[in-house]
Amino acid sequence: MFEKEKYNLFAILEAINKIQKYSGSFSDADEFFANEKNFDAVLMNFIVVGEMVVRMSDEFINKYNDIDWFRIKGFRNIVAHNYFGIDAEELWQIIKNKIPALKEEIEKILANTK
Repeated sequence: MFEKEKYNLFAILEAINKIQKYSGSFSDADEFFANEKNFDAVLMNFIVVGEMVVRMSDEFINKYNDIDWFRIKGFRNIVAHNYFGIDAEELWQIIKNKIPALKEEIEKILANTK
């Protein structure tokens, strides 16, 4: 694997860990949304995830195409450009249902490329 992609994957993992840390103490989307600091911090880390994906080479994206890189980049754009229109429930569902699987996939890629 190229060093650039490895760096990007580690940055994605760091952002995912922060997303989980900053959202983990809340019981639902409404409670999470009410905490502006944590909500904003999570959104910023989603932007980081998307930025790291944008930096990946096409070769890498094509090789690991079981991850929906296009959708991750698209969500980054939604967060960055429609910041005040983010649906808290949708974000909550992504955090709870998509982020753990993405983390697992990234960890698998890194484990297989040492």
